[in-house]
Amino acid sequence: MDFFDFHHHKINQTNGIYNLDRNGIPPDFPYSIGIHPKDIEADDIHRQLGWLRSHITENCFAIGECGLDSFAETDQKIQEEVFLKQITLANEIKKPLIIHCVRKFYEVISFKKYAEQPMVIHGFNKKESIARDLLKNNFYLSFGKAVLYNLSLQNTLKITPLDKIFLETDNDDFSIEELYGKAAELKGMTLESLNKQITENLETIKNG
Repeated sequence: MDFFDFHHHKINQTNGIYNLDRNGIPPDFPYSIGIHPKDIEADDIHRQLGWLRSHITENCFAIGECGLDSFAETDQKIQEEVFLKQITLANEIKKPLIIHCVRKFYEVISFKKYAEQPMVIHGFNKKESIARDLLKNNFYLSFGKAVLYNLSLQNTLKITPLDKIFLETDNDDFSIEELYGKAAELKGMTLESLNKQITENLETIKNG
């Protein structure tokens, strides 16, 4: 059985969404591309947006990582400006958004009104109350390695509706199958059923 890795950085892995880095060449399998808040060049935003557009091919699955990060050096207003431009681009080309968010969840929620396409919070590992507020606003949540050992996050996954879940390895070196196994156990379902549900979720966000 193949397990889809929603967000990863491994160029040799084709079953998932590869996060294209700033110096990368678009691959011939699903990838995402975006301007990460920590990569914003405040005096060269126009060029960065041009790079983004020029690297979108038919294999582009999503725009991202993009979002807001309270630890990024870039001014908050500039982060918001670049985030909104990427939301607008996603609307234009009808692609979902993969969101990077650090301590700015309620600001990210405030941008939801601009998005016509699905928004997925990648690597979600925060408390249940934040998850509930995101879900109320129709966000999807992608969970990573922390689900394997974080009891609080395991409870959050339990309350997350099946049709709002994705699973990912991100930068961590572990088997995505292990994560699927743990999630299936927490949800009280078979591995096959979970895999089928996530495949359906992918189709849903792909079709807007």
